Amino acid sequence: MSGDDTQALWAAFRQTGDQGARDRLILTYAPLVKYVAGRLGAGLPAHVEESDLVSYGLIGLIGAIERFDPAREIKFETFAISRIRGAIIDELRALDWVPRSVRSRAREIERAIGQFEAQHHRAPTDEEIATKLELTGDELEASLDEISRSSIVALDELWTMSSSGDEISLIDTIEDHDSADPQRNLTEAELREAIAEAIANLPEREKIVVTLYYYEELTLREIGDVLGVTESRVSQLHTKAILRLRGHLAGGSTALGRG
Repeated sequence: MSGDDTQALWAAFRQTGDQGARDRLILTYAPLVKYVAGRLGAGLPAHVEESDLVSYGLIGLIGAIERFDPAREIKFETFAISRIRGAIIDELRALDWVPRSVRSRAREIERAIGQFEAQHHRAPTDEEIATKLELTGDELEASLDEISRSSIVALDELWTMSSSGDEISLIDTIEDHDSADPQRNLTEAELREAIAEAIANLPEREKIVVTLYYYEELTLREIGDVLGVTESRVSQLHTKAILRLRGHLAGGSTALGRG
């Protein structure tokens, strides 16, 4: 479908609420759902079916189409992806498939990192995290493995509130949404600065994983090829990086953990 055809569909839907136009817009942008579901599914347990993620994501796509305002000059793809991702995560949380013990241990690690950074003004090593939690190094490694297998540990889960009261995923603040709202631009600029600083303070290999996964959009397997390690090792590095970022941001009262 050409750009002119798509614009005509948007005009028809906005002006008359034509359901046929809405349905054609859903079909046009359905590949976005497949893309987001595939990205999220790469880090989830094998029993979570990608087809289920696509179903959850379609709800987010439909909501995005119904709420999108072309007059704001924001790319629909950017607007929709965050809502598709949010719909999938919301549904997975509602299913409560992550064991409570795993969530609890993840929060303990986040708090330990945040407290250490507040006291020492630097990121803790794995050994320092383990000591603070009264764990052995092997026990910490086992916990990280369990968290990476069982939980959606990603920048998608770092949330803050916009000035208008809407929830914003911090991963979305990495990108420029070309928003026309000056106050929103200011808020997101502050968030971008905070998360960029947190990423800069990560240990080198964790920084590489975050950069390649979120900025270059490589898969965990592709990152493993770059680093010369296994996919499971990359998953663990990713988990540690995100827990460090969440601990850092929560310690600075920049963001709130959702859920």
